[in-house]
Amino acid sequence: MPACAPTRHNRTSRSSRPPRASGIKRPHSPPPRGGRFRIAGADLSASITVFLLAVPMSLGLAVAMDAPLEAGLVSAAIGGIVAGLLGGTPLQVSGPSAGLTVVTAELIQIYGWRTTCAITIGAGLLQILLGSLRAARSALAVSPAIVHGTLAGIGVAIALAQLHIVLGGSPQSSAVANALALPHQLSRVSPAAPVIGVLTITVLVLWPRIPGRLGSAVRRVPAALVAVVTATAVAALVAPGIARVDLPSWRSHALPELPHGPVLALATAVFTVMLVASLESLLAAVAVDKLSADRATEQTAARSGAGSMPTPASAAPALSPSPSPSASAPAASPTPPARRSDLDRELRAQGIANALSGLVGGLAVSGGAVRSSANVRAGATGRASTVLHGVWVLLATGLLVTVLEWIPLAALAALVMMVGIQMVSFAHIRNVHKHREFLVYGATITGVVLFGVLKGVAIGIAVAVAVALHRLARTRITVTDQGGQHLVVVRGQLTFLAVPRLSRTLGQLPQGGDAVVELDGFFMDHAAYEAIQGWSIAQTAHGGRVEFTGRSGGRIAEPTSAAHSCCRPWTPWRNHHCHDGPDRTPEPGHGLDGPSIGTRPGTPHNAPALAPAPGPAPAAPRRTGGNRLISGLSSFQRNTAPLVRDELARLAVEGQRPSQLFITCADSRLVTSMITASGPGDLFTVRNIGNLVPLPNAESGDDSVGAAIEYAVDVLKVESITVCGHSGCGAMQALLGGKPDPETPPTSLWRWLRHGLPSLERMASRHHAWARISGRLPTDALEQLCLTNVVQQLEHLRAHESVARRLAEGTLRLHGMYFHVGEAQAYLLTEGASSGLELDEVFDRVGPGEPSGPSAHPEPSDPSGSDDHSGPGNATTAGDPARPGDPSGPGELERTSA
Repeated sequence: MPACAPTRHNRTSRSSRPPRASGIKRPHSPPPRGGRFRIAGADLSASITVFLLAVPMSLGLAVAMDAPLEAGLVSAAIGGIVAGLLGGTPLQVSGPSAGLTVVTAELIQIYGWRTTCAITIGAGLLQILLGSLRAARSALAVSPAIVHGTLAGIGVAIALAQLHIVLGGSPQSSAVANALALPHQLSRVSPAAPVIGVLTITVLVLWPRIPGRLGSAVRRVPAALVAVVTATAVAALVAPGIARVDLPSWRSHALPELPHGPVLALATAVFTVMLVASLESLLAAVAVDKLSADRATEQTAARSGAGSMPTPASAAPALSPSPSPSASAPAASPTPPARRSDLDRELRAQGIANALSGLVGGLAVSGGAVRSSANVRAGATGRASTVLHGVWVLLATGLLVTVLEWIPLAALAALVMMVGIQMVSFAHIRNVHKHREFLVYGATITGVVLFGVLKGVAIGIAVAVAVALHRLARTRITVTDQGGQHLVVVRGQLTFLAVPRLSRTLGQLPQGGDAVVELDGFFMDHAAYEAIQGWSIAQTAHGGRVEFTGRSGGRIAEPTSAAHSCCRPWTPWRNHHCHDGPDRTPEPGHGLDGPSIGTRPGTPHNAPALAPAPGPAPAAPRRTGGNRLISGLSSFQRNTAPLVRDELARLAVEGQRPSQLFITCADSRLVTSMITASGPGDLFTVRNIGNLVPLPNAESGDDSVGAAIEYAVDVLKVESITVCGHSGCGAMQALLGGKPDPETPPTSLWRWLRHGLPSLERMASRHHAWARISGRLPTDALEQLCLTNVVQQLEHLRAHESVARRLAEGTLRLHGMYFHVGEAQAYLLTEGASSGLELDEVFDRVGPGEPSGPSAHPEPSDPSGSDDHSGPGNATTAGDPARPGDPSGPGELERTSA
């Protein structure tokens, strides 16, 4: 029996399996049970931190809603205990809803406090119903511009209302009334309340920005607590007569009553409370998932940087194309992976908390991003911190009443006003503007501020639908006379709305003339198809010739099977078999993975193969190097050479004039001509293991990379340099695996990989920002190192004298790029980070609708500005011949190896 074959005695022992309490799910096993409620030391300290933050915020929100102050503490306690025990997001902290400040204040003003409690109960029951129907994930399907616009509009209304209290007055009934009443309020402002309010805001802003070791130590205390304590102490000394918190006796605490009023109005109120509370809770749950995943990534990277294991002396580092789970496992046991929130369970728990809070006379409850982020950053590991925070709040309501009554109302109003201002997130504004949704975002904010939450959401949805219809119906049609042949370019979707303009444009073309119709869209309805088909038939009947193409050049009229039965000549793929007709058997060694079924390598196609032996089917043998080389060269000479011969002849005479130097990894899965849509002469390429750029004059330096950089910058005068990393890089995996035994002479591979050690040190350093992908976190330490390595090699690149000189002259640009192989997705480092001017190292996703992309995109080499980069370029290199089997031809990329 082979040594690698598993035997019955090679099973994992019970002692090596992870315990159920560890939170690690075994394959094909049911989810681990919660077990006993355990309290860790980190959860205890985190609960105290969140408690100190929650008390002033709960009182401030109660003041902002004009509700009984004890109602804010009741909802904080119930939200922490009930939602913490039952929720689907263990690290989320629930309490009084900041998003419902305006809605609750309006309900109290219209119906009174006791009916508002009944409305809260109804909203909670509706949340339980929706959670049981598993509608939580569907609630997040609304456009993010509408969701964030709603919360931002509520934040504006909160800030306007609390500004009146900070100025020593009282808020009005609506946001518009608060804005109109500001001049009158400013004319009769009293000095005590504004001073306390400004002091509170100043402490809130400056406390997290204290530098140095002192700042890292004092930031453990929440800024909200420090601001309220400072304002309370100052008010006790300089303004003893200022308005303060007044907690009435619990004997006078009001409980809910049966609602009185129009049924439709009450139903609308219940739906509004449910909608805002649910959206706020679900968005906070998603944010907590991201924060906890970020924390887990940092811990993993710290372990990888500090706890690397030495490699056996006799073995070189394994440059596997994809990371292995068993490779370089640290000695320490891994922390349990961050679990994704169960949003339906979270919605049901929020509903139960709201029903109980309304039943005992508390405010509406929702998950809060401010409290939850403080909980995660304080080191909480489970739901124990959330529950304990609720217990501390419950104890404070009975034991700290005298202390709480010293707090000035102006300090609480300033605290809530800052919460409202933070709800208008500039990051969200940039994001919606990037996706061309700012009109929807602005309309939603305006609607919420002017007309209320429900009407504002309805306005946002209406504007979003109108924008979508406009984009669907927007079609641009241009006609260009190309010397006897007309080019008709149609940009956008072709629907019945564009048929009149399309028919009018096509009717103006001369009958019997030749025309090329380029359709650049993803949809064509029946009316548009009939119009184009009828015109084409008429044009052909008069002796004309009509050709329909897409932007890529493929014929639209061809069936899908025909369009894809043959690869394009420029397809840089070693596995394609364009020369194989539909009725021909592929040549030996020219299939996807080896010979076709039923034939043997080197036998005629009609010769039967030997019957396979019983047992598992063997893997198809790989083609040998000679067969692959001959097959690739033959394919190039037959399919590609006739198309590029004239262009390559011109490039051979004129020489190479590439516009870019492209430094990337030697990984065979990374095909530069494919991912950059480039041709011969476009890129001057340097490929090595790990896309490393050795520092000039470094120990064990590599002159080949430095020479290529100097030649590209000083001789070829390239306009940009791109450093491109990729996912699953074997070099980065080897660096994470640890260094070899120092007593063993280093191999050539390890001498080269030493140039990547600064990237490993940068990832473990706390002095650099974490390189990350916009919109998501790195999946593991390997991807984190791949991203960090791109940023570090850009710094090495700036250290070269020729590069530094051209950068100072402003004639050279640097770009960082990351290519995810499994997703076939490119990411570009933001321009500021690529140039070294920004500390935030973020890679933005390149979408299919961005032909020019952001300013950090590499420039096209074609000076005519043509969109088609699939053909030959305007310059070439005279380096090594193309890789065998790559039909893009020689001279496309000049490669140097390290």
